[in-house]
Amino acid sequence: MELVYKKATIKDIEILTKSRVQVLIAANKLPENTNMENVKEKSYEYYREALKDGSHTAYLVFDGEILVGTGGVSYYRVMPTYHNQDGRKAYIMNMYTKPEYRRKGIAKKTLDLLVKEAKSRGIQDILLEATDMGRLLYKKYGFVKMDNEMELINFDD
Repeated sequence: MELVYKKATIKDIEILTKSRVQVLIAANKLPENTNMENVKEKSYEYYREALKDGSHTAYLVFDGEILVGTGGVSYYRVMPTYHNQDGRKAYIMNMYTKPEYRRKGIAKKTLDLLVKEAKSRGIQDILLEATDMGRLLYKKYGFVKMDNEMELINFDD
């Protein structure tokens, strides 16, 4: 097994979009035949814009020609706070390793590449949403559970 970790470019948009849909199906435990056409379209648009303007970095992990893992980090800004005086943040997402390649350090190395990329931009505040599967890795890496954040989703006027 000779793994290659590739920083994605706009030329990788099709594979990024396809892997994003696969990640969402797996993370949300959806049936394989779930209609994801709208998500696919919106993900394609996201990658097209974010890779162009530098607001997203993605890594693809290959074993030969086979995509075996992915990970991404989005960069954004909020109002400055006492602990984050420039307000710049990063959000890690789309972490995935094919089941037959798990427990081989692929996710850890991908996470490390993403964290280093964010830190190279001067970002010290890195967040993520952890599935049960990824929680142990993130905890070992140094991520801590947050107690003060809340989320409002699927709201109506």
